[in-house]
Amino acid sequence: MIFQRCYDEPLAQASYLIGCGATGEAVVIDPNRLVDQYIAAAEAEGLTITAVTETHIHADFVSGARELAARTGARLYLSGAGTPEWQYGFRAEAQVSLLRDGSVFRVGRVELRAVHTPGHTPEHLSFLVTDSAEAAEPMGVITGDFVFVGDVGRPDLLEKAAHLADTAAAGARQLYRSLGWFKGLPDHLQVWPGHGAGSACGKGLSAVPQSTVGYERRYNWALGAGDEESFVRQVLAGQPEPPRYFGHMKRINREGPPVLGALPLPERVGERRMVALLAGGATVVDTRPGAEFAGGHLPGSLNIPLGRSWVTYAGSILRYDRDLYLVLADPRPEVAAGLVRGLVSIGLDRIRGYLSPDVLEAWGAEGRPLATTQLVTAQELAARRGTRPVTVLDVRNQSEWADGHLPGALLVPLSELPDRLGEIPEDGEIVVHCQGGARSAVAVSVLMASGKGGVTNLLGGFGAWLAAGLPVTRD
Repeated sequence: MIFQRCYDEPLAQASYLIGCGATGEAVVIDPNRLVDQYIAAAEAEGLTITAVTETHIHADFVSGARELAARTGARLYLSGAGTPEWQYGFRAEAQVSLLRDGSVFRVGRVELRAVHTPGHTPEHLSFLVTDSAEAAEPMGVITGDFVFVGDVGRPDLLEKAAHLADTAAAGARQLYRSLGWFKGLPDHLQVWPGHGAGSACGKGLSAVPQSTVGYERRYNWALGAGDEESFVRQVLAGQPEPPRYFGHMKRINREGPPVLGALPLPERVGERRMVALLAGGATVVDTRPGAEFAGGHLPGSLNIPLGRSWVTYAGSILRYDRDLYLVLADPRPEVAAGLVRGLVSIGLDRIRGYLSPDVLEAWGAEGRPLATTQLVTAQELAARRGTRPVTVLDVRNQSEWADGHLPGALLVPLSELPDRLGEIPEDGEIVVHCQGGARSAVAVSVLMASGKGGVTNLLGGFGAWLAAGLPVTRD
């Protein structure tokens, strides 16, 4: 048996290529939209991808299952388990086979047995993997978003992201029962999860790429959480706010992502042409660091500094019905292509062009002023609040807020900000903060692009406020 784990760092997402060396057949499990990597990996091993499957309808990225099956001619195996209202919209297509609890399919001498493990989603499947050329029993289980290393998949996404009322508690109870099956597996069985640390599909995922059933039974909090009621309370408590784009991903993946065939290749746009596009209301994403953006940027542009969370922030604030242009400090085509891959992975396909910061000079040459962002220290903010009205906007998550926040602050998590702009006061100064300053830089650009005035960023965020010994309120 040939086994490869493919890992997408920005999404903290794992997919798996499993092949049979004797027959040259392979299956890919939970592919993302960047399918060239799986085709190349299979070719390097002398394999042909004959099957594609996934554990569930994903919320955090556009599934590549349909794309990969179209590119390779592989059979597409999808879950037919779960509730009638939560089924794949393209399940009747000719190349699709539906899997239910106990369904088996093979790639050469490798057997995959589907087990219905609902909880994270109603249709979720896990796959017991058996190398029948060597053994008659499974060697491991692909758990998707069911069991992670040190955690389990959150059961509240259908309610919070897809807005299906009263599904979180019901999902938690399903998850508890699914874990009962997991606990009965042999200790030696390998556990290959769908995510690692940094994913919003759980609240405490380990960075360790795999585990065993025995280890998880001993150290995973969820497998020792006690009775069902205790488990439900614990698994629903402290879950982070899902990024804004999760609901959109659910709809896309359920209905069937469009097959791209190839990634979009945006053109490099000349600075003069970009000036005209900006005048026409184009959406510009400035990827420079927050401090550089604060010093001068195109009015109305959005700041999403490059970093590990770049894709998540993009999905939280960008609209899917707008053409996008990227300002890159390093405008080489390969840099632009890398960012395009990240955006396309969450369904933001309308990237029309990119350009260098020289556009700032071209804008100024047309006699137009650049916009700047005001900054304030924790000590300065404390002094201002004693002399005049200041709205303090906290864009952290609810769990961070509960651990401590500025007295009188307004909580609007970054992922919710574009939909809650109407709650932000129109008059007076607005000081925005997060934990360390990254999210607040993004939030400030969203507020300024929406027309809010008097917006200021708190240097160093809540961490700087704490370090200064200033008062904190805890819920």
